[in-house]
Amino acid sequence: MVGIKSVSAYIPVYRLNREEIGKMWKTGAIGGEKAVAGYDEDAVTMAVAAAIDCLKPDVKDVNGLYAATTTAPYKEKQSAAIIAGAVDMNKRCYTADFGNSLRAGTIALKMAADAVASGSAESILVTASDCRIGAPGGRFEQILGDGAGALIIGSSDLLATIEGSYSVFSDFTDLWRTQGDTFIQCGEGRFMDEAGYMPVMQEAISELMKKYSLAPGDFSKIVYYASDNKQHNDLTKKLGFDRSLVQNPLFTEIGNTGVAASFIMLAAALEEARPGDRILFANYGDGVDTFIFRVTENIGRIRNKSIVKKRLTAKKYIDYGTYLNWRDLVPLEASSLPDRAEPSLAPRWRERKNVTALYGVKCRKCGTPQIHPIGQTARVCVVCQSKDDFEAYKFSDKTGKLFTYAVDVLQPTKNPPGLNGVIDFDGGGRLICELTDYDLYKVLIGMPVEMTFRKLFQGKGIVNYFWKAKPV
Repeated sequence: MVGIKSVSAYIPVYRLNREEIGKMWKTGAIGGEKAVAGYDEDAVTMAVAAAIDCLKPDVKDVNGLYAATTTAPYKEKQSAAIIAGAVDMNKRCYTADFGNSLRAGTIALKMAADAVASGSAESILVTASDCRIGAPGGRFEQILGDGAGALIIGSSDLLATIEGSYSVFSDFTDLWRTQGDTFIQCGEGRFMDEAGYMPVMQEAISELMKKYSLAPGDFSKIVYYASDNKQHNDLTKKLGFDRSLVQNPLFTEIGNTGVAASFIMLAAALEEARPGDRILFANYGDGVDTFIFRVTENIGRIRNKSIVKKRLTAKKYIDYGTYLNWRDLVPLEASSLPDRAEPSLAPRWRERKNVTALYGVKCRKCGTPQIHPIGQTARVCVVCQSKDDFEAYKFSDKTGKLFTYAVDVLQPTKNPPGLNGVIDFDGGGRLICELTDYDLYKVLIGMPVEMTFRKLFQGKGIVNYFWKAKPV
């Protein structure tokens, strides 16, 4: 039997109230707020955050990683390989990218389930993340939000089994972006609903229930993608579903998170599910993928985990100007200071494990963890002075405390002023690094922090990633 071994969701801490957007363009607001990826986040960093949470139950034997997104940072470089390196997967694991459709996440899920069922993989981690941009003043600017979800598909210790699936494709063109488009393009709203979304969703869901001789009343929860609240409510009416069984699409709370939306909704449904519940799951984008999940007794492992709820309540508000700056949608006055030399991390390929997964060393003689500056080889223990007697030690999964910090008003950052700190890791080891997701007026010596994978700077067209500290 194949199904879901672990599930997680990541929602950025930042929110933009839609009233701010409506006031700016005098268009009115649709209500609620949208989740906004930080200035140092993208589809890769959010996928890493979701993947780390998904792997936290110490899931073993994950030998594949499929990454789904329509907003990959590179047009020619695999996102899945970056994510796999950051979460420290075995280099023999199979990595693949899925993109170019809002259905990319469930296409990856279906491929992962088929691979596990065939015996070619024991379990596969599937991530879905998106950071789409709507044109300023356009119909999508208020709707779109950012986020990520992750599932581990396997055949043992399952939270939910896959009882069945049904898929159809559609070449209907409702949303698109060409090679040169920054913003999403679309057709007329009502036409897209009546000729595109509604017919194919109704067909796929109806055929799924027919194939497995099920009725709407046989499901404890119904989870499906829609572009907004109106489209979601209209489909509920057309299919005759009981509204109390339909999963909240979270448009009011975080917006339409694209490829990640269906995974985040499924995570929210599973964190409230009970053994024996049957879940109908459907995703749309150039066709429809539908699945039937049956919840097992193992669901108790995540009932108190608060996968989505904790992400919805932990938030910081930004203004519209900050949002435009973070998305490079407005030009700002250039700094009068000399440009800082920002060397690319790409040439440091020999130390890629230290950079990507934040490895240091641990002295075999005295047991002291230590992390040395990139480019310097650890040969002598800082405590017992023993020489060349170390083993690899990972710091990215360790928590720590802020030993001291410095505020840098001249540091080039989209979230000034810059904040750099000295982190003392629990269990030993010290690192100087940037801090992120902080409230400057609440930063305190001794406050607990954890590590997070983020963008540092852009060097010669290369997106440089490294680890920053953020408040727990």
